[in-house]
Amino acid sequence: MAEIGKVVLNSGWLAARSTEVNLTGAQLTTTHPPSNHSPPWMEAVVPGTVLATLVKNKLIPDPFYGLENEAIIDIADSGREHYTFWFFTRFHCNLAVNQQVDLNFRAINYSAEVFLNGHKRVLPKGMFRRHSLDVTDALSPHGENLLAVIVHPPDHPGKIPREGGQGGDHEIGKDVVAQYVEGWDWMAPIRDRNTGIWDEVSLSVTGPVKIIDPHLVSSFVDDYKSAYLHATTELENRSGWVAECSLNIQVIAELEGNFCLVEHLLTEHLSIPPGARVQHSFHKLFLDNPKLWWPNGMGKQTLYNVSITVDVAGFGESDTWSHLLGFRKIESHIDNATGGRLFKVNGQRVFIRGGNWILSDGLLQLSEERYKTDIKFNADMNFNMLRCWGGGLAERPEFYHHCDLHGLLVWQEFWITGDVDGRGDPISNPNGPLDHDLFLLCARDTVRLLRNHASLALWVGGNEQIPPEDINEALKHELRRHPYFECCNRHGTCSEDEYVLSDTDPSQYLDGTRVYVQGSLWDGFADGEGNWTDGPYEIQKPEDFFKDEYYNYGFNPEVGSVGMPVAATIRATMPKEGWEIPLFKKLPNGYVEEVPNPYWEYHKYIPYSKPGKVHDQILMYGTPKDLDDFCLKAQLVNYVQYKALLEGWTSHMWSKFTGVLIWKTQNPWTGLRGQFYDHLLDQTAGFYGCRSAAEPIHVQLNLSTCFIEVINTTSEQLSDVAVDVSVWDLEGTCPSHIVHEKISVAPKKTLPIAEMEYPKSENPKPVYFLLLKLYRQLDYVILSRNFYWLHLPGGDYKLLEAYRAKKIPLKITSRVSDNGATHQVYMHVENTSKNSSHTDELPNNNFCPRIGDVDCDDASVLCVLDRTKKKQPPDGILQRIYRHFSQESDSLRIAKTEGADIGVAFFLHFSVHALEIERREGEDTRILPVHYSDNYFSLVPGESTSINLTFDVPPGVTPHVILNGWNFQEGFPVL
Repeated sequence: MAEIGKVVLNSGWLAARSTEVNLTGAQLTTTHPPSNHSPPWMEAVVPGTVLATLVKNKLIPDPFYGLENEAIIDIADSGREHYTFWFFTRFHCNLAVNQQVDLNFRAINYSAEVFLNGHKRVLPKGMFRRHSLDVTDALSPHGENLLAVIVHPPDHPGKIPREGGQGGDHEIGKDVVAQYVEGWDWMAPIRDRNTGIWDEVSLSVTGPVKIIDPHLVSSFVDDYKSAYLHATTELENRSGWVAECSLNIQVIAELEGNFCLVEHLLTEHLSIPPGARVQHSFHKLFLDNPKLWWPNGMGKQTLYNVSITVDVAGFGESDTWSHLLGFRKIESHIDNATGGRLFKVNGQRVFIRGGNWILSDGLLQLSEERYKTDIKFNADMNFNMLRCWGGGLAERPEFYHHCDLHGLLVWQEFWITGDVDGRGDPISNPNGPLDHDLFLLCARDTVRLLRNHASLALWVGGNEQIPPEDINEALKHELRRHPYFECCNRHGTCSEDEYVLSDTDPSQYLDGTRVYVQGSLWDGFADGEGNWTDGPYEIQKPEDFFKDEYYNYGFNPEVGSVGMPVAATIRATMPKEGWEIPLFKKLPNGYVEEVPNPYWEYHKYIPYSKPGKVHDQILMYGTPKDLDDFCLKAQLVNYVQYKALLEGWTSHMWSKFTGVLIWKTQNPWTGLRGQFYDHLLDQTAGFYGCRSAAEPIHVQLNLSTCFIEVINTTSEQLSDVAVDVSVWDLEGTCPSHIVHEKISVAPKKTLPIAEMEYPKSENPKPVYFLLLKLYRQLDYVILSRNFYWLHLPGGDYKLLEAYRAKKIPLKITSRVSDNGATHQVYMHVENTSKNSSHTDELPNNNFCPRIGDVDCDDASVLCVLDRTKKKQPPDGILQRIYRHFSQESDSLRIAKTEGADIGVAFFLHFSVHALEIERREGEDTRILPVHYSDNYFSLVPGESTSINLTFDVPPGVTPHVILNGWNFQEGFPVL
């Protein structure tokens, strides 16, 4: 008897090109199954694509390396048969009497035929639809089953024009597929157009009655103090008799210490006729004072486990289903003050600061681990929304699961983009895919797949385009909201107590809870009328982001800039010819044009200058000598550029803007533009500029007005706080130090504090550092710390070049905790140079924990490091950290850098490497990914901070932590 539930079939697959297999599907799954790795068969990547399989078997070059993608034949030249592949696997399944089994393909691109033990089933077209096949009668009586699937590419793969362009020749838009695959200004063409079994394959074993697509909806009364859970599910009776069913729904809250509490258990009875498929809505469940789910930075992401089971008389448990549910209400309307779209969660306004998301991997090598890292990276930047762009994917449940865990709201678009569906050169077809019914079928199925996720915030018809009229009207109708979720649409106000449910349960809607917006430039986004008013996408003057005239609309769905990775990534992804830095070409108008090498140009490098508007931002630090120097200076610009972008937007919070989404957070291949971490999962300095700027509570300098501002995006009043303002010069002295005390900041408010005095003083230095600290006066706990390097108007940073010779002494205290492969390293870094003219009351940076953090804060780590020698278990959060350390030896690792100079330890950054005795030139020794609590940081004389590093170490590898900085580039071994 098989166990009731799901079995994933994502391993053990073989693949072969269809033209090289002289057997039918029936023969492959009966008399002539392939043997392991016997040509033409090879190990397959499932989930994945044909191209991913060919790369894995080294039959084609790596399309992400150098110019190798050009050596791979494109489907337009090879024909569709070249990328039509067989996939084959074996599985074991023995059923008991009255058990049923479905074979599930969560997504295939683009169509397929399935053969199981000689039985054939056809999978219809569409990249974004699930396929569930009842294969009970096709299973082998002996339990060993043979499965073969032939997968066909999209019907209209299109051609790639010589000049490239957005979406190639636009033919791909005739199918219901991801449209980026013909290439974009950030992506090279994908040669097989992502043909393959690109998502999970599974078996679902049930009894006579099957649960299908339950829908969970929460609603609130009494100002969110009480909640109802509404649940509707479909049930299918596959037996030949009336099934007498007991339906159970259970709500479980996870408590601390791995204890669980059953909040509710409800049982209902119904009879289902033979062969019937029925819809059943439970009586609503009442929950008193539920813990709410909040976006990142606003509170915790509490999730309840909701499970539904069906028991059938005479059989027992027939099927079970469960999902993690966040109790929350998302509202959205157009803000009268700004004209921008405004979002509320649980009645609280959310100032949106987030990014655009394409997909994690261009070859669709999607994995739980990759999603886990991707989403945590975005949460670590303090983002609260990701926009799933219409030329990419309907993202997978694993993506949404991690967004649920980390509080990232998700804007999900359907598969329409202006470039491929009504714009571009040549003008593309505005009528969308050829098969409108197929598009709507895929849209409905996507909604059912994703609708229970707390993070899903809105549906959008397309990118910079509205779907064809019939599709758009159908989506508006089918995604209409229940009256309870509609009440805040026009005026932004409603009373929870006015909630009297209509006769229709909200869980009976296809969704019913979220707004549908017809396109990314409509209805509160950009100018709201569909004109091309997002962007810009190039380097900007940092101070311009703060100016009133920079952007004229309330919510910018796409604004982009540079994204050069570190030098190690260039060496790892390009041959030596690609290590050449750009040529700096002086133009007659005085501006400099960057001329990149062909490898960078192919990888869509975006320059750090915009001749005629923005002088080269890298040259402001001096002419780079080599790749390392160029990439380090690029990180300085990355940090400044993106911090200024978000600080500029937040400076106008609610007065002009309701939100901004940066184009984009990452690249699905080894691209060189618009990213905060590269495809190898190493962060750029822009990552940490965003992390600083998007803090829920933040102190900043308005680069346009030179006013110090305090940002409070939380729902709580800030009272009795102070701002410490210190200026440091390149000689290590502090020419200006001012403290602004007794400050109060209202919730959801940007408050100007005072104008910066230093630049107006006598004899200001041409280059100087500014350190801002916002702290509670009661206990000197720091709420926000912000560090700038600045120059006088009309100047540059070239004096920093000589500053690299400064030798600033550092003391680094470290401790390692490892739990198997996972290592946690706690670093306490101190600038031991002293300045007698400046007394800092906040040298240790005793930070307040961030809202919703589950990890320890920096100050707690410092306390533990200081107290471990005494063997005194601390209380509370420190106790948990102490348990990590109690298994280790008493010793702390202390490292010191040599240096007798006094000054700022500038632009320090850690990296983790595999310790190797001999290293080949260009070899990438980095261990990736690494989660840092901070990086690319600076310390003034006498100041210290703590940095946490978390990473997994491959078997047999010894990790090696090094510290780099502007003042020492060779790398200092710390651990």
